[in-house]
Amino acid sequence: MTVDLPSTNTDLWQPNRTLNRRIEMAVKIIFGAFAFLSVATTIGIVFTLIFETFEFFLDDFFREKLSEQLGGQSLEGLGGDIQTFLYSLKHFLTDTKWTPLFSSAQFGIFVLISATVMTSGIAVIVALPLGLLSAICLSEYATPRTRSILKPILEILAGVPTVVYGYFALLFVTPLLQTFLPDLQGFNALSAGIVLGIMITPMVASLSEDAIFAVPRSLRDGAYALGATKRETIVSVVLPAALSGIVSSLILAISRAIGETMIVTLAAGQNPRMGFNPFVPVMTMTAFIVQVSLGDTPAGSLAYKTIYAVGMTLFLITLVLNIFSFWFVRRFREKYE
Repeated sequence: MTVDLPSTNTDLWQPNRTLNRRIEMAVKIIFGAFAFLSVATTIGIVFTLIFETFEFFLDDFFREKLSEQLGGQSLEGLGGDIQTFLYSLKHFLTDTKWTPLFSSAQFGIFVLISATVMTSGIAVIVALPLGLLSAICLSEYATPRTRSILKPILEILAGVPTVVYGYFALLFVTPLLQTFLPDLQGFNALSAGIVLGIMITPMVASLSEDAIFAVPRSLRDGAYALGATKRETIVSVVLPAALSGIVSSLILAISRAIGETMIVTLAAGQNPRMGFNPFVPVMTMTAFIVQVSLGDTPAGSLAYKTIYAVGMTLFLITLVLNIFSFWFVRRFREKYE
């Protein structure tokens, strides 16, 4: 018995996808527009910093100072601009005081850099052991249920406003430290650095825990099979395998600490001084930007332009840290099949 089959209709097997293709194209355009907007915003910020920083280095203040030093020589033209730029850059990098708001203005950026490095260094000393040990505990020792409870609680610290951290450092940590350190002043870099370290601890812990948790189970089992203890496995196998992720989390946390504003403004003070004494008031780069941005400094003045020079310096520091992070990850990242 034969059965007559209907003739093949290709339209039944190839449905009309025109609407789907249009929707996908619209989604691609929207996502591409948002990606382009983020890139354009970054480029705009960078070019703004560059142009305004050049305005600072070519300000009439430096031009007049250089002219006086050269015996009243005129500095018109491109050659004069180059001389002025080199003169102002030299003082920017070599002066030992930072007094742009004074009549005898000096622009030694390393005064602000030293304070920023000191507070960030104290923060790293606090955050590295706390964050790394927390990550090891969550990844290697805690049960899945305990991990699901503790990790969100730890990450709550990242949601606390930084102004709250600043007042916590000023009103609680500083008086507490003064009971053990009588020479500690009311505004100081020590309490600011400690609280700054507490603030970045969740970042170090969360990202490091993800890197440790991503290490394949087979590496741990191989170490156990060779007779290694849990501690030896963690120290000799797991941590080296997750090293690139741990270092990346630490560098990202350092960049966050360098760019922090409210904690150092409220707790560290606003006294620009060269050195690394954590017991006295200091002024970081972000604290100076806050001071000038309060509205008392006339827009377009030399003191106002300094915030762009400081911002550009801050940008270059974080850029170097990120470049180092990318290099380190590519150089030491372990790939497992």
